[in-house]
Amino acid sequence: MKAAVIVTPGQISVESVPDPTPGPRDVVVEVAGCGICGTDLHIMDGEFAPAYPIVPGHEFAGTVVTVGRDVTEVRVGDPVAVDPSLHCGECYQCRRARGNLCERWNAIGVTVSGGAAEYALAPVRNCITLPEGVTPADAALIEPLSCAVRGFDVLPRRLADHYLIYGAGTMGLMMLELAKRCGAATVSVVDLNPDRLATAVQLGCSAHAASADEFDRPRGWDVVIDCTGVQAAIEDGLRRVAPAGTFLQFGVSEYATRVPVEPYRIYNQEISITGSMAVLHSFERAGELFAAGVLDPAVFISHRFPLDKYAEAMAQFRAGVGRKIQIAG
Repeated sequence: MKAAVIVTPGQISVESVPDPTPGPRDVVVEVAGCGICGTDLHIMDGEFAPAYPIVPGHEFAGTVVTVGRDVTEVRVGDPVAVDPSLHCGECYQCRRARGNLCERWNAIGVTVSGGAAEYALAPVRNCITLPEGVTPADAALIEPLSCAVRGFDVLPRRLADHYLIYGAGTMGLMMLELAKRCGAATVSVVDLNPDRLATAVQLGCSAHAASADEFDRPRGWDVVIDCTGVQAAIEDGLRRVAPAGTFLQFGVSEYATRVPVEPYRIYNQEISITGSMAVLHSFERAGELFAAGVLDPAVFISHRFPLDKYAEAMAQFRAGVGRKIQIAG
């Protein structure tokens, strides 16, 4: 089969690789759509992946074409979305229901071959069957949505809280949609990209700007979410948290990123700083939300590239052009 391969950091090749063969409890999925996200950039830049070469692509959905001998939950022809998380189920963190912090953590498209290919291998336990009316290519959005749902799991979610979101890319826009449905009083969005801010306006944000200085909220925000991973945005966001508020580090930063904190202010104003890592008991819920129409794929997916153009798609994503960029099957 054909697959995009990150041969070494910085080098992408689309080449022929062996077709995946399912184990007893695995399925092979013909990929209909595979999203590109910031994690793929980190893998390209030499972070995250434990070894190269690697077939990237952890946001994907498609149709089951082969099943292992002990698979009964799905059949050939079923449309599925795939949770890429591979937890061992045995370590200290897994035994405490914290599989996203698994001490032997692996993920499809990060540590093992992923969905940037014609076919992808997945454990059947990681697959959810898509209901009628959900397009498999669009359903690749379920994985990033499940990360956003996990982010909201660690937030207080009080009615009438005021939210400030840094970044109007795919994840920032998903956080906007979820905040609106969690009873936010206002949701303000910051981004340097005017096209992305225009999408935030389209989705109904309360205010938008290139800098939070343009907003009139001297008391700060109850919930501040960074979806950029950028040092300057994180530093700015930490200053904007209201007393008794929460700062969520959602965006993935480079390993070397450092920001100052003010311990006295954290103590004196009872500010919470937290993070959310990938997916945890949130994939099926995200699938239900997606099927219910919480996201409009026509708004979120701005570009679709053929597999042969994976390098071009990655370069466009790195340049910040568009929203969700997808490799079409």
